[in-house]
Amino acid sequence: MNLPLIVNVAVALAACVLLYWLQASHVSFTRRVFTGLGLGVLLGAGMQAVYGAGAPVLAETGAYLDIAGEGYVRLLQMIIMPLIMVSIIQAILKLRDAGSLGKISVLTIGTLMVTTAIAAAIGILMAKTFGLTAAGLASSAAEVARGHYLEGKLATAQQISLPSMILSFIPANPFLDLTGARQTSTIAVVLFAVFIGVSATGIAGKKPEVFESFSQFVHVAHVIVMRMVTLVLRLTPFGVFALMAKMVSNSSVQDILNLISFVLASYSALALMLCVHLLIVTGVGLNPRRYFRKIFPVLAFAFTSRTSAGAIPMSVQTQTARLGTPEGIANFAASFGSMMGQNGCAGIYPAMLAVMIAPTVGIDPMAPAFLLQLLAVVTFGSVGVAGVGGGATFAALIVLSAMNLPVALAGLLISIEPLIDMGRTAINVSGSIAAGTFASRVLGETDLQVFNSDAEVNLDGDEQVA
Repeated sequence: MNLPLIVNVAVALAACVLLYWLQASHVSFTRRVFTGLGLGVLLGAGMQAVYGAGAPVLAETGAYLDIAGEGYVRLLQMIIMPLIMVSIIQAILKLRDAGSLGKISVLTIGTLMVTTAIAAAIGILMAKTFGLTAAGLASSAAEVARGHYLEGKLATAQQISLPSMILSFIPANPFLDLTGARQTSTIAVVLFAVFIGVSATGIAGKKPEVFESFSQFVHVAHVIVMRMVTLVLRLTPFGVFALMAKMVSNSSVQDILNLISFVLASYSALALMLCVHLLIVTGVGLNPRRYFRKIFPVLAFAFTSRTSAGAIPMSVQTQTARLGTPEGIANFAASFGSMMGQNGCAGIYPAMLAVMIAPTVGIDPMAPAFLLQLLAVVTFGSVGVAGVGGGATFAALIVLSAMNLPVALAGLLISIEPLIDMGRTAINVSGSIAAGTFASRVLGETDLQVFNSDAEVNLDGDEQVA
C-alpha cells in the first residue's frame, strides 16, 4: 500500500469509529444515517480535490470502501429471500382469508402502475419545461461505446412481452429462485410463499395439530430472521458512508455541468413525484411530514446504494415499525415495487428520453397521439423491466424500441447516469412504500398508534438518546 492509500483508508476508518461511537452512545438511527451520508460526501469530495478526478489512488481506495459499502449491500441481499418467505407465510396464516390477499395484491400493484403512469407524465412535462433534446449533443468515445452496447441489447428487450413476463413470475423451481438466480426470483418467491401459506390454512380445520405445529415453526423462523435483519441494519450508517464516499470521489463535475439541464430536469421530476407520493399519503388521512421523516433513512440508503431490491429489508422494517403497516402488506409492496412499476427507473426516465430523442427523427413529442402512445408503453412496459437486468437501461430500451426511436442516442447520458440513478432508485423505493401505505390504510389495517407516535423507533433495535 502506498502512503496516499494508507491515509485515505485511515481517514475512512476514523469515520467508521465515529459512527460506531454514535451507535454506542445510542444516537438515533436516522441521525447516524444522515451523519454517514455527510461524512461520505466530505471524504469523497476531499479525495477528488486532493488527487484529481480519475487518479489511480481513488480506484484503489474505492476497492477498500467496497468492503463496507458493497459488503453491506450483499448482506441485505442475503436476507431478502428468507425475509420475504417467512413474513408472507406468517401473514397469510394470520389472515386465513384468500379474499384479503387478493385485495392486497390488487391495491398494491394497481397503485404501482397508476403512479408509474403519473411519473411518465411528469417526466414528459419536465422534458418540455427544460427544453430537453438530443439533437446536436456531442458524443464522446465512452458514449458511443455505450450506444453500441444498447443497440446490442435491443434484441433482448424486443423479445420481452407482457405474457412472457407474467409467465416468468411463476416458479418452476422455487429452490432455484430462493438463490435469486433469476431477475424475477423475488416475485417467484412471493408466489411460492403464498402457495405454502394458503395450503397451510387449508388444513387448519382438518388437521389442527399439524397446522399449529407449522404455525409455531414459522413463528420461530420469523423471529430469527427479523433478528438477522436487525443485526444487518445496524451496519446501515457504515454502508451509506462507504457507498457515498466512493460515488462522490468518482464523479466528474465537468460531465455534470455539460448535461446540467438534464440533471436539473430529472431531479425536478423526481421531486414532483415524491410530492405525488406524499399527496397519496395525505389523501388517506396520514400526516405527510411525519411520514417523510419516518421513511427518510430507507430513502437515504436507496439513494447511495442504487439498489431497489437491496432496500427491501429496510423498507419492510420501516413500514412495519414506523408506519404501522402489517408485515404481509409491507412485504408485498416492497417485493413487487422492486420488480415492477418503478416510478423513477421505469416511469420518469424512459419518458424523458423518448421526448428528448423524438425530435431527432422528425417527430413532434408534444403531439397528442405520440403522448398517449408513450404513456401506455411506459406504464405497461414497466412490468417488462422485471424480467431482465439493467433496470432503467432496459426500461429505456423497451420504450424506445416500442416507439421506433433510435436507442443508441440514450448512450449520450452515460456520464451522468450514476448521479441520476441515485435519485431514481430513491423514488422507486418511495413509490413502493407509498403503495404499501395506501393499501394498508384503505383496508383499515394501519396501526395508527404506531404511525402517529413521535417516539423514534430505531430500525436496528438500539435505544436512542432521549
